Amino acid sequence: MSFDVRTQRAAPPPGEPIRAMVVLGTRPEAIKLAPVVRAMAESAAFEPIVVNSGQHREMLEQMLDMLGLDVRIDLAVMRERQRLSELTSRLVSGLDRAIRTHRPELVIVQGDTTTALCGALAASYEKVPTAHVEAGLRTRNLDNPFPEEINRQIIGRIARWHFAPTARAAAHLEAEGVPARQVTVTGNTVIDNLLWILAQGKGSPAFRTGRRKLLVTLHRRESQGSHMRGIARTLRRLADRGDSEVVLPLHKSPAVQESLLPELGGHEHITITEPLGYADFVATLAQCDLVLTDSGGVQEEAPTLGKPVLVLRATTERPEAVEAGVARLVGTDAEDLFTIASELLDDPGEYQRMAGAVNPFGDGRAAGRVLSELARDCVRPTGVPAAIIESPRPPGEEMVSIDGFEHGVH
Repeated sequence: MSFDVRTQRAAPPPGEPIRAMVVLGTRPEAIKLAPVVRAMAESAAFEPIVVNSGQHREMLEQMLDMLGLDVRIDLAVMRERQRLSELTSRLVSGLDRAIRTHRPELVIVQGDTTTALCGALAASYEKVPTAHVEAGLRTRNLDNPFPEEINRQIIGRIARWHFAPTARAAAHLEAEGVPARQVTVTGNTVIDNLLWILAQGKGSPAFRTGRRKLLVTLHRRESQGSHMRGIARTLRRLADRGDSEVVLPLHKSPAVQESLLPELGGHEHITITEPLGYADFVATLAQCDLVLTDSGGVQEEAPTLGKPVLVLRATTERPEAVEAGVARLVGTDAEDLFTIASELLDDPGEYQRMAGAVNPFGDGRAAGRVLSELARDCVRPTGVPAAIIESPRPPGEEMVSIDGFEHGVH
C-alpha cells in the first residue's frame, strides 16, 4: 500500500530560521540526536527546540550538558513502575501542549522508544510533519523487541522524512510503501557522536585489572526474569575463569536489578557500577576486549572501535552487524553464551576475524545529511546558503558514493 505524508505548517517568515522541535527522553536518544541538535545550533537555517520527556531522567540528566543539549522544555513524565499505557498517555498530552505552545515547523524523533512514538503521534495530531532519525529498522516480530518493534512500525506510518542508517533499513521502508523520495540513507548518528566524544578526550574506563575485559549491558524487557538470570549465571562462570574481568553498568530498572544482582554480587572479578556517564562509557568501551549486550546502540558503536559484539537477544533489527562479521547473534541460552564467549577469549584467530571487520553503520557525517535533506524539503529562509548546513569536508577532498554513503578521497 502506497502512502505519502506531506502535512506541513506554514513556512516561517523570510529570514527566520525553521523551528525544529527535537523530542528525546532516553539516553540513547540524547546520544543519537545530539549531533543533529549541535549542527542545527550552528546553522542560521534552523532553530532547535529540545524537549526532554524525562523517560530516563537519572540516566539522561547527567549527560545533557556534556553532549551540548540545551533543553527548552522538560515534561518529567516518569512515575515508578508505571505501565506503558500510563506513560504513553502522559507523553502524548505533554508533547501536544509543547507543540501547540511553540508551533514548530517540524518535529524530530529518534529510534523506537515510547517517547519517539508519542512525539510522532502528538505531531500528527497537530498536523506537524515528523522527521524520523534511525528509521527503517525491523525484526518483523512485534513481541521482540517489545514494545520497540511496534513503536518503529507505527512511526514509519506517520513520518514525513525517514532517515535510514543503512541501505537495508531504507529497503524495509520502501517495501512498506514509503515513497523513495521520502527516504534518505544517512548512516547512523551514533557514529557521529562517538567520534565527537573520542575527539574530546574525556572519560575514564571502569575496568580495574589487566585481565581480559568484558563489557556487559542488559536491559531489554523481553529478557528480564529467567533469561536474564541465566545470562547472569553465565557471566559469573566467565568471571570464574580467572583471566577475565566483567564490568556491568547496572540499569536503573528494578526488574533488571532483581534479575542480575542476586547472581553477580560479591564476585571479585565482576565490577557492578552505576550507569556510566557517556564519556566514561565510551572510554570503557574503547578499553574492553569483548562486548556482551542486548542494546541496539552498542551494536553500532563497538565495531567502530574494533570490539567484537555478542548480541544477547533472539532477534536483532541490525542484521548488518552480523552479516559484516562484527557481531554474533547469541540469544539468551546460558550454555551457548558461555561456549561462544570462551571461544573468542581462547582463539586469537576467531577473535581477530571479528575485531578486524568493517563497521557497516556509517562514516560520522550522518547529521549533516539529515540537515541537508530537511533544508532541501522545507521552505527555507531567504539568504541562507546551503553550505552552512552541509557536512564539513576537508580542503581538496572529493566525495564518492560507496554502499550508499559518501566517502572522502583525496
